[in-house]
Amino acid sequence: MTELVENVDQSGAELDRLANLAVEVIRRAHAAGASAAEVAASIDTGLNVNVRMGEVETVEHTRDRGFGLTVYFGHRKGSASTADLNPASLQATIDQACAIASFTEEDPCAGLADAERMAQAFPDLDLWHPWDIDTEGAVALGQEIEAAGRAQPGISNSDGASVQAGESLSVYANSHGFVGRERGTEHSISLSLIAGADDRMQRDYWYDSARDAAGFMSAHALGAKAAERTLARLGARGLTTRECAVLFAPEVARGLIGHLVGAVSGGSLYRHASFLVDHAGKPVMPVWLDLVERPHLPRGHGSANFDAEGVATVDRPLVERGVLARYVLGSYSARKLGLASTANAGGIHNLVVMPGAADGEASDFAGMLRRLGTGLLVTEVMGQGVSLITGDYSRGAAGFWVEGGAIAYPVEGVTIAANLRDMFAGIGAVGADVDPRSHLLCGSILMPRMTVAGD
Repeated sequence: MTELVENVDQSGAELDRLANLAVEVIRRAHAAGASAAEVAASIDTGLNVNVRMGEVETVEHTRDRGFGLTVYFGHRKGSASTADLNPASLQATIDQACAIASFTEEDPCAGLADAERMAQAFPDLDLWHPWDIDTEGAVALGQEIEAAGRAQPGISNSDGASVQAGESLSVYANSHGFVGRERGTEHSISLSLIAGADDRMQRDYWYDSARDAAGFMSAHALGAKAAERTLARLGARGLTTRECAVLFAPEVARGLIGHLVGAVSGGSLYRHASFLVDHAGKPVMPVWLDLVERPHLPRGHGSANFDAEGVATVDRPLVERGVLARYVLGSYSARKLGLASTANAGGIHNLVVMPGAADGEASDFAGMLRRLGTGLLVTEVMGQGVSLITGDYSRGAAGFWVEGGAIAYPVEGVTIAANLRDMFAGIGAVGADVDPRSHLLCGSILMPRMTVAGD
């Protein structure tokens, strides 16, 4: 049997143990004088195998434990953590957290999330799918994936295949009497290949990620996809500097949405480090575009019944008909801004970018290429040239030049630039070709005009 998989009873027993420890530690923190306390505890188990050129490069088994305590003495806060769950270590963690709180300044915004916001319902979100695979099986799968890619004519080398299986158990508890249990699995397979020789070599990759490994694309399909992408880059050339339409492929487009989420998140807003400060209720995208948070999607990468503070998650829009409907807030940032938590302590949960365009039609990838007409298809971005303070966006890019809605030739060594404020407001279309491998669920995004800097 597998070295990794725990059955339902075992995972339930582990969660019960973490929950009981959390409740006891909170009780002892109160006995030490704390007015409130919260605990986040987790056990993460994983298997990671890498193979290259048919040989095993690394095999890693992980079992990480974390137990973090935060105590409040009024509005003074102290935090400490341990990976050791024996009684002496837990008591030391309590003592350290209380000692730290005695030296901190009072912060009127510090404290637990409001008691009435705690989650009361915990429907099964179908997140627990342990993968029945051991080390030998993972090695064999990695070799099969790599062999499928290397078998494609024109592939000259490999950077290796990876197989990862992971399980996570977590508990959050606080002084309101809330005890939330979560368990989930995350698995992935990937392959990176090389085509060509000398200074004409090109490298690309592909991967799949899922809660349930039964939903993976086949080893042959993944190998063939990685090879197809790598071979397509052969003969890449530069471009002269120009302004043109740019189409972001889905796996790159979700990064743009990530920048939006970062710009409307509490930490950026109360520090005035965002170009979207004071934009709630104002247009930020085209009137036809909606972004909706859906935290209860079955098997979703970001699905959860409650956030990192126990606040119940709910379906709600982030952008509605182009208008920023709200910010992305935990309780602390909400208090700093004089607002209420949006159940986003710890991040956003399954943000769905609804496909469409001004003409009301949603297009598949081929349709998005036709909408692009002539311009640059971006399949990779590089560098850190994004400022959430000003919105300035400038990143290295690679992809394909498109003419008449069809790919003409591969492109590399260019820089794409604009301002995120203008980019979001000017989105021309969002494709129906949604990439499901993330908690940001987005298709390709068409920008009618950007600066492309080249030779």
